[in-house]
Amino acid sequence: MSDELADKRAAAHARGLYPAPLNAGRSRNMQANRRTNTKPEVLLRSALHRLGYRYRKDLQLKLDSVRVRPDIVFTGRKVAVFVDGCFWHVCPEHGRQPTTNEWYWTPKLRRNMERDRSVNASLEEAGWQVVRIWEHEPLPKAIEAVRSALE
Repeated sequence: MSDELADKRAAAHARGLYPAPLNAGRSRNMQANRRTNTKPEVLLRSALHRLGYRYRKDLQLKLDSVRVRPDIVFTGRKVAVFVDGCFWHVCPEHGRQPTTNEWYWTPKLRRNMERDRSVNASLEEAGWQVVRIWEHEPLPKAIEAVRSALE
Protein backbone atom coordinates (compact mmCIF):
# COMPACT_ATOMS: atom_id res chain seq x y z
CA MET A 1 0.00 0.00 0.00
CA SER A 2 1.34 3.44 -0.88
CA ASP A 3 2.32 5.87 1.87
CA GLU A 4 -0.37 8.30 0.73
CA LEU A 5 -3.08 5.64 0.95
CA ALA A 6 -1.80 4.51 4.34
CA ASP A 7 -1.98 8.12 5.58
CA LYS A 8 -5.56 8.48 4.31
CA ARG A 9 -6.58 5.25 6.03
CA ALA A 10 -4.95 6.33 9.29
CA ALA A 11 -6.77 9.68 9.14
CA ALA A 12 -10.12 7.94 8.50
CA HIS A 13 -9.50 5.59 11.43
CA ALA A 14 -8.62 8.55 13.65
CA ARG A 15 -11.92 10.27 12.71
CA GLY A 16 -13.80 7.10 13.63
CA LEU A 17 -15.20 6.50 10.13
CA TYR A 18 -14.24 2.85 10.31
CA PRO A 19 -12.16 0.73 12.63
CA ALA A 20 -8.46 0.19 12.31
CA PRO A 21 -7.63 -3.41 11.34
CA LEU A 22 -6.71 -5.73 14.18
CA ASN A 23 -3.55 -6.78 12.37
CA ALA A 24 -1.96 -6.87 8.92
CA GLY A 25 -3.33 -10.36 8.21
CA ARG A 26 -6.91 -9.33 8.93
CA SER A 27 -6.43 -6.24 6.80
CA ARG A 28 -5.24 -8.34 3.82
CA ASN A 29 -8.16 -10.73 4.36
CA MET A 30 -10.75 -7.95 4.28
CA GLN A 31 -9.16 -6.27 1.25
CA ALA A 32 -9.35 -9.59 -0.60
CA ASN A 33 -13.17 -9.69 -0.34
CA ARG A 34 -14.64 -9.23 -3.80
CA ARG A 35 -17.70 -7.36 -4.90
CA THR A 36 -18.01 -9.42 -8.08
CA ASN A 37 -16.79 -12.78 -9.37
CA THR A 38 -17.01 -14.57 -6.04
CA LYS A 39 -16.53 -18.34 -6.18
CA PRO A 40 -20.24 -19.19 -5.68
CA GLU A 41 -21.21 -16.62 -8.33
CA VAL A 42 -18.68 -17.90 -10.88
CA LEU A 43 -19.76 -21.52 -10.27
CA LEU A 44 -23.41 -20.62 -10.84
CA ARG A 45 -22.66 -18.58 -13.96
CA SER A 46 -20.54 -21.38 -15.42
CA ALA A 47 -23.24 -23.97 -14.75
CA LEU A 48 -25.93 -21.77 -16.30
CA HIS A 49 -23.77 -21.12 -19.36
CA ARG A 50 -23.15 -24.87 -19.82
CA LEU A 51 -26.92 -25.35 -19.76
CA GLY A 52 -27.27 -22.87 -22.63
CA TYR A 53 -28.44 -19.81 -20.72
CA ARG A 54 -27.06 -16.47 -21.80
CA TYR A 55 -26.99 -13.51 -19.46
CA ARG A 56 -25.20 -10.31 -18.55
CA LYS A 57 -23.04 -10.16 -15.48
CA ASP A 58 -22.80 -7.24 -13.09
CA LEU A 59 -24.97 -5.07 -15.36
CA GLN A 60 -26.09 -1.79 -13.84
CA LEU A 61 -29.86 -1.37 -13.97
CA LYS A 62 -31.07 2.21 -13.64
CA LEU A 63 -34.51 2.26 -12.09
CA ASP A 64 -36.51 5.32 -11.09
CA SER A 65 -35.45 5.25 -7.46
CA VAL A 66 -32.18 3.27 -7.42
CA ARG A 67 -29.28 1.95 -9.42
CA VAL A 68 -28.54 -1.69 -8.84
CA ARG A 69 -25.99 -4.23 -10.11
CA PRO A 70 -27.34 -7.78 -9.91
CA ASP A 71 -24.71 -10.52 -10.19
CA ILE A 72 -26.51 -12.16 -13.13
CA VAL A 73 -29.07 -10.41 -15.33
CA PHE A 74 -31.39 -11.96 -17.90
CA THR A 75 -32.45 -8.74 -19.62
CA GLY A 76 -34.99 -10.21 -22.04
CA ARG A 77 -36.86 -12.05 -19.31
CA LYS A 78 -36.31 -9.36 -16.66
CA VAL A 79 -34.79 -11.70 -14.10
CA ALA A 80 -32.15 -10.38 -11.69
CA VAL A 81 -30.06 -12.89 -9.72
CA PHE A 82 -28.05 -12.05 -6.62
CA VAL A 83 -25.62 -14.47 -4.98
CA ASP A 84 -25.46 -13.17 -1.41
CA GLY A 85 -22.63 -13.80 1.02
CA CYS A 86 -23.71 -15.17 4.40
CA PHE A 87 -21.78 -12.61 6.45
CA TRP A 88 -22.44 -9.51 4.35
CA HIS A 89 -26.19 -10.11 3.94
CA VAL A 90 -26.81 -11.72 7.36
CA CYS A 91 -27.87 -15.21 6.39
CA PRO A 92 -30.41 -16.59 8.89
CA GLU A 93 -28.52 -19.90 8.89
CA HIS A 94 -24.86 -18.81 8.87
CA GLY A 95 -24.87 -15.07 9.51
CA ARG A 96 -23.45 -14.08 12.85
CA GLN A 97 -23.20 -10.95 14.87
CA PRO A 98 -19.73 -9.45 14.88
CA THR A 99 -17.85 -9.68 18.16
CA THR A 100 -15.20 -7.08 17.33
CA ASN A 101 -15.95 -3.47 16.39
CA GLU A 102 -19.69 -4.02 16.78
CA TRP A 103 -20.22 -0.23 16.67
CA TYR A 104 -19.16 -0.36 13.01
CA TRP A 105 -20.29 -3.76 11.76
CA THR A 106 -23.78 -4.00 13.25
CA PRO A 107 -25.12 -0.83 11.55
CA LYS A 108 -23.26 -1.68 8.32
CA LEU A 109 -24.83 -5.14 8.10
CA ARG A 110 -28.24 -3.70 8.98
CA ARG A 111 -27.87 -1.19 6.12
CA ASN A 112 -26.98 -4.06 3.77
CA MET A 113 -30.19 -5.88 4.73
CA GLU A 114 -32.27 -2.71 4.30
CA ARG A 115 -30.67 -2.04 0.91
CA ASP A 116 -31.45 -5.61 -0.19
CA ARG A 117 -35.13 -5.13 0.70
CA SER A 118 -35.23 -1.76 -1.06
CA VAL A 119 -33.55 -3.16 -4.18
CA ASN A 120 -35.96 -6.11 -4.27
CA ALA A 121 -38.97 -3.80 -3.99
CA SER A 122 -37.67 -1.41 -6.66
CA LEU A 123 -36.91 -4.21 -9.11
CA GLU A 124 -40.28 -5.90 -8.54
CA GLU A 125 -42.07 -2.57 -8.94
CA ALA A 126 -40.29 -2.15 -12.30
CA GLY A 127 -41.50 -5.60 -13.43
CA TRP A 128 -38.37 -7.61 -12.65
CA GLN A 129 -38.29 -10.99 -10.96
CA VAL A 130 -35.65 -11.16 -8.21
CA VAL A 131 -33.80 -14.36 -7.29
CA ARG A 132 -31.62 -14.28 -4.16
CA ILE A 133 -29.32 -17.22 -3.56
CA TRP A 134 -27.19 -17.69 -0.45
CA GLU A 135 -23.54 -18.50 -1.08
CA HIS A 136 -23.88 -21.78 0.88
CA GLU A 137 -26.74 -23.18 -1.20
CA PRO A 138 -25.86 -26.28 -3.19
CA LEU A 139 -25.30 -25.59 -6.88
CA PRO A 140 -28.21 -27.79 -8.10
CA LYS A 141 -30.62 -25.91 -5.82
CA ALA A 142 -29.30 -22.54 -7.06
CA ILE A 143 -29.63 -23.62 -10.70
CA GLU A 144 -33.19 -24.76 -10.09
CA ALA A 145 -34.11 -21.43 -8.47
CA VAL A 146 -32.86 -19.55 -11.54
CA ARG A 147 -34.45 -21.98 -14.01
CA SER A 148 -37.84 -21.75 -12.34
CA ALA A 149 -37.67 -17.94 -12.45
CA LEU A 150 -36.86 -18.05 -16.15
CA GLU A 151 -39.73 -20.38 -17.04
